[in-house]
Amino acid sequence: MRILLTNDDGIHASGLRVLETIARQFSDDIWVCAPSEEQSGAGHSLSLSRPVRLRRHDDRRFSVTGTPTDAVMLGLMKAMESPPDLILSGVNRGANLGDDVTYSGTVSAAIEGTLAGIRSIALSQVYAREGMGETVPFAAAEAWGARVIEPLLQAPFAERTLVNVNFPPLPAEDVKGIRVVRQGFHDYARGSVVEGKDPRGFPYFWFGLHGIEHTPAHNTDLEAIADGYVSVTPLMLDLTHEPSLTALAGRYAK
Repeated sequence: MRILLTNDDGIHASGLRVLETIARQFSDDIWVCAPSEEQSGAGHSLSLSRPVRLRRHDDRRFSVTGTPTDAVMLGLMKAMESPPDLILSGVNRGANLGDDVTYSGTVSAAIEGTLAGIRSIALSQVYAREGMGETVPFAAAEAWGARVIEPLLQAPFAERTLVNVNFPPLPAEDVKGIRVVRQGFHDYARGSVVEGKDPRGFPYFWFGLHGIEHTPAHNTDLEAIADGYVSVTPLMLDLTHEPSLTALAGRYAK
């Protein structure tokens, strides 16, 4: 089995090393193509207004001066000898839960793989507090990663779907198990913008999202993580809201 690894935290991220260890439990044919620098929050963006460079680190390891989407595209089209059987994206440093998946470069890399017709899984390690940087503990992902991936390898994926996995912020031995759940909804206090001045006196702005206390809905990824479980959520690329089709069409009927 040929596996392509990518992420949004960059080619040197500790979570990518964790993912490689997990992937090698299934195959020795491992390829890596990841952004050269952190691209958290890049979403499914594609670099269109500037050139992107592909750097070869060794025979099966590459970095891209662009987004996670760029990395997957160049990995498939330029770096690899033939298409992979599986794309794994992560292990992200931080959660990708609820509607945060729309911002996530980790999930978007898996989306790009799905668009290419390749089975794709995004993996993220939730952590307990901000400011931990590279000290985020990946113990839950290390211990549970292969256990989550193995049942997905032969499972039928519906067309144009991917799987989003999150590991709880717990020691491996305290993780209670795995739950297959739907995507939740974050109750965010929006408008977190930090304003400052650079050394030349020009203003800059730094965006952030700070969650407020809320009760996760039942059978969601948010609830599963809060309860100490690994969350497994199938996502679909078709964003159409089917119930609205007829109602909206009626408004345009002559």
